[in-house]
Amino acid sequence: MLKNMLNNMLNNVLKKYRFYNFDFLLVAMVVGLTIFGTIAIGMTERSEEQIISPAIKKQIAGIVFCFCVMLIVSLIDYTFILNFYIVFYIANLVLLALIFTPLGKDVNGARRWIMLPVINRFQPSESAKIILILFFAQFIMKYKDKVKNMGFILVCLLLLGIPAILIKKQPDLSTCITIVIILGCMLFVAGIDWRLVAGVLVVGIIGVTLVIYAAGQGNSMFLAEYQQTRIMAWLHPEEYTSSAALQTTNSKMAIGSGQLTGKEQSEIVSILNSGFVSESETDFIFAVVGEEFGFIGGCGVIAFILLIAIRCFRISMIARDKAGELFATGVGAWVGFQGLLNIGVATGVLPNTGLPLPFVSSGLTSLLCLYVGVGIVLNIRLQSNKYI
Repeated sequence: MLKNMLNNMLNNVLKKYRFYNFDFLLVAMVVGLTIFGTIAIGMTERSEEQIISPAIKKQIAGIVFCFCVMLIVSLIDYTFILNFYIVFYIANLVLLALIFTPLGKDVNGARRWIMLPVINRFQPSESAKIILILFFAQFIMKYKDKVKNMGFILVCLLLLGIPAILIKKQPDLSTCITIVIILGCMLFVAGIDWRLVAGVLVVGIIGVTLVIYAAGQGNSMFLAEYQQTRIMAWLHPEEYTSSAALQTTNSKMAIGSGQLTGKEQSEIVSILNSGFVSESETDFIFAVVGEEFGFIGGCGVIAFILLIAIRCFRISMIARDKAGELFATGVGAWVGFQGLLNIGVATGVLPNTGLPLPFVSSGLTSLLCLYVGVGIVLNIRLQSNKYI
């Protein structure tokens, strides 16, 4: 009986979708970048006793699981998933609130994880990104006739503000900035008045400049002390080489030492193996890429991040409805902006933050959410009758 049910489900799927529309190129880029990231993570976990560390085994098992989830999600009608947008939004708030209960866990002064059975550590701020993209894709489509209305924009900001406040309290300002940028891209594609966009950009640039200036003077009322210190270390790294700027300084040294094609590591010459770059498997994974694979490897990672983001944007242009267009746009903005932000931090172009490099950094919560997002984008592509 179960076999018949599965056969019927498979037949329905085969009839519903045209599999020549399945985006194998997007899958290949995502999987290729993830495998490359696993190799880079493995280089931070080397030991003479074990060729493959337990952390790498866990990462590989997680990748296989995420890949299977992506394939399953890609065959589920995205409009069916989006129908539960309110349920997902409420679940997101519950998960974020659980951080401040006994289930929450502190790591390096930040409370961003909850401890769950089987899953172990789970990071709700990562799942918040995909859930908010899903929520606003359906919400904006439902009220698409009001998108030029200032009142509707304020409602969107209010709905974003509630989870953003919970995320900021962790504290995690970089994720707050990321979800604001994602929503901004989605509203722009939805048809928001360009004059409002121009006004927000002008005000935003001026505001950010003033905040950075105030932080540089040491008297910003909008930033916590550690955030002001990070900006000061970014502006004057020579004064913080042994403290707040140490990570970024060593990261730049590691990237530069890789030169064109990378170098063979040894305990003497490797900045990474010498322990001068902490969090090298997560926030500063690009330093590993730079030292191990050189300028060519670093450019390759940047190219893949941009190509995946562009592919999502192109799929958004051929989506059959506004919700699909907005969702694919949100995923593209997420991958592109967060990727460049992480690389900017590792190279000293931007102040230090705590964001992983999409598909490359260690961390299964982030990887699972990204793969779910790509799975839905693949389904959007499957249901389109146009070509890219």
